[in-house]
Amino acid sequence: MQTYIERIDSWAEMLGPNVYLQALAIIVAFLIAGKIADILIFRTVAQIASRSKTQIDDELIAQIHRPVFMSFVLAGLGLATLRIGMAATVEFITLGILKSIAIVIWYGFILRVTTLFLSAMARSGSKGIMQPNIVSLTETVIKIALFALTVFFILEAWSIDPTAWLASAGIVGLALSFAAKDTLSNLFAGVSIIADAPYKIGDFIILESGERGQVTHIGLRSTRILTRDDVEITVPNSIIGNNKIINEAGGPNSAHRIRVAVGVAYGSDIDAVIACLERVAEEHPEVCRAPAPRVRFRAFGDSSLNFELLCWIDLPVNRGRMLHELNIAVYKAFASENIEIPFPQRDLHVRSMPVPRPAAE
Repeated sequence: MQTYIERIDSWAEMLGPNVYLQALAIIVAFLIAGKIADILIFRTVAQIASRSKTQIDDELIAQIHRPVFMSFVLAGLGLATLRIGMAATVEFITLGILKSIAIVIWYGFILRVTTLFLSAMARSGSKGIMQPNIVSLTETVIKIALFALTVFFILEAWSIDPTAWLASAGIVGLALSFAAKDTLSNLFAGVSIIADAPYKIGDFIILESGERGQVTHIGLRSTRILTRDDVEITVPNSIIGNNKIINEAGGPNSAHRIRVAVGVAYGSDIDAVIACLERVAEEHPEVCRAPAPRVRFRAFGDSSLNFELLCWIDLPVNRGRMLHELNIAVYKAFASENIEIPFPQRDLHVRSMPVPRPAAE
């Protein structure tokens, strides 16, 4: 680097002994070089990139021209500052400002490029490298990392040793980790949930404690679900991460199977019962036709023959209403077909009666 600076100084000395004129010539030369680089990027490289099928390279070239041009400008100003030979303090402050501006410009460029690539990965869908549900998390992590690196390089530009700052941050972080271990546990569990995606917003889930509802929000600290009673439940992510969660909307499609259990009296025509239950399911407009409804003879009960009507509905949210409507339809159909729905009966057999004692006189 020192060799290049000496060469530029030797070229500038050819203009005469005036250092201010030499500094101005350095600035103008770097402005011209920056403009040439800008033209090369936009006229040559951009034409090559326009032949590709994707738009990422075009957008990348559109973003890079400003940092490249400003880098030439800032480099020219820095070399001009060194050529003038200011006082040590003034020169240090000027160069520190120029370096900080350059770091911030390139930080903004890298941040925009990162967002560009992550958006492209999200648009690619399930066949892409990254699933859309973790793009926001990845973007947040990258932003934090880039900001930390930017602060580090700015401190280096001002000759500030960041070691003491890092040591202090480590001690503070250790103290905070003990003081907020529950919050950190929820945070890491939230990151795991967002990355693993066991459920998404809009899914119906059942917690291990029995609560059932629709997921309305997935945050880094907690997950919120809305029950069928329109009551919102906030569950810490650490609890969800360490328990079994049933996702009714999971699987290859959003359809949900419901079971209508019913018992008929002993002696009933089994074929008629099966045909009646299948007809009830087929006549309901919201029961899916594929897979087709089916009836299963489950068990010989104490007082009844136990059957189960299995059918599919489009959305888990309709499970309660559909059970209500199908139960009503089954009851009416059994009544019209004279199929008896029994109730528990018990026979009491008395083997002997106690002999009453004579009354005392």
